[in-house]
Amino acid sequence: YFMRPGDTKVPIIYQVDRIRDGGSFNTRRVVAVQHGQAIFSLEASFQQEEVGLEHQVPMPQDVPAPDTLLSQRELIGKFGEAVPDGIRRYWERDRPIEMKPVMLEHYTSREKLEPKQNIWIRTTGPVPADRATQAAVLAYLSDMTLLDTSTFAHGRAIFDSDIQAASLDHAMWFHRSHPLDDWMLYTQDSPSTQGSRGFTRGSLFARDGTLIASVAQEGLIRLKRPPAE
Repeated sequence: YFMRPGDTKVPIIYQVDRIRDGGSFNTRRVVAVQHGQAIFSLEASFQQEEVGLEHQVPMPQDVPAPDTLLSQRELIGKFGEAVPDGIRRYWERDRPIEMKPVMLEHYTSREKLEPKQNIWIRTTGPVPADRATQAAVLAYLSDMTLLDTSTFAHGRAIFDSDIQAASLDHAMWFHRSHPLDDWMLYTQDSPSTQGSRGFTRGSLFARDGTLIASVAQEGLIRLKRPPAE
């Protein structure tokens, strides 16, 4: 849960509570603290690797391959002024993650669209193979674009100046390992937006169709009140 904004200039103190150590599962509770206040809380379950029953949902088959799509920076060059300022600033930001949107209508129009999208995503370089680092990086990149999907049904975007948007919570299940510098398809859909909160689900697939992880997030989608006259 994200409770308060973080301060990049101040160290974070992590308070870890050892809830349970079992034969197969370990459970931890973590609270992140800055300026004497909790800014973030987490519950995590860790499991020893086991062999058992296995299945997964199939990856969508009608999605263009990433090699045929433009990156966000390339889209700015192609569409120029048609890209809204807020989206342009987001796309131009330096980050260790590369994304290629499959659908562009929600970036360039105010049409009310079905609340779902597909995005190809990967890191810009190799990630250490240890499971902890892989999970941390995958969790980081899984937060990107997810909240925006809940605005599509309203012809809006989280970059609109009259919208206050922030992640409120984020749940994730890690199914299978995969090199994060290889393209992954991030499929997203938003079942509901209500009470200034948008809920979105996501699935991350490898290019060969392997389901890597599942995600669920609720975020703040609050329309700012007009200033009093």
